[in-house]
Amino acid sequence: MHISLRLRVSSIPMVLLAMLVSAMLVSAGGTPLTQAQAEARLLPSGITASSEGRCTNKSNPQCTSYVGILSGTVDGVIALKKAAGVPSLVITGGTEVGHPGGVYSHGTGFKVDVRHQPGLDNYIHTAFLKIGNRGDGFPQWKGPSGNLYCDEGAHWDITFY
Repeated sequence: MHISLRLRVSSIPMVLLAMLVSAMLVSAGGTPLTQAQAEARLLPSGITASSEGRCTNKSNPQCTSYVGILSGTVDGVIALKKAAGVPSLVITGGTEVGHPGGVYSHGTGFKVDVRHQPGLDNYIHTAFLKIGNRGDGFPQWKGPSGNLYCDEGAHWDITFY
């Protein structure tokens, strides 16, 4: 049995729409990807990488690497871009060394850093719940899916669960 549900986006309040989109996001996890696999999914979606070193070497903290990023994290970034309605996103931190460790970390493929831009910032501020400051003092927002969006000043540090 196939059930089709059509909604007029203009008839749904922004917060409800954000909750609906967040509920549809694939939870992080999945399988680790290679640099080429991640780029093949991100680039056609308008998501690029930028780094001080203009490189992708995972062992160089000046690079932005996708080696080992989880497929669910990539899906989450793509869904975030679409939900925010922005034409592009720039990832400034991936799985490269230089980030704090932990189970849900950059190195394990659950986190990315994304450059600030007005449309994205507005979406996160209005669609998600501000939950206070992280232990280091940076403000955080939480999506209905459990994903965390921390404003670290220069970029968003996003954890996809």
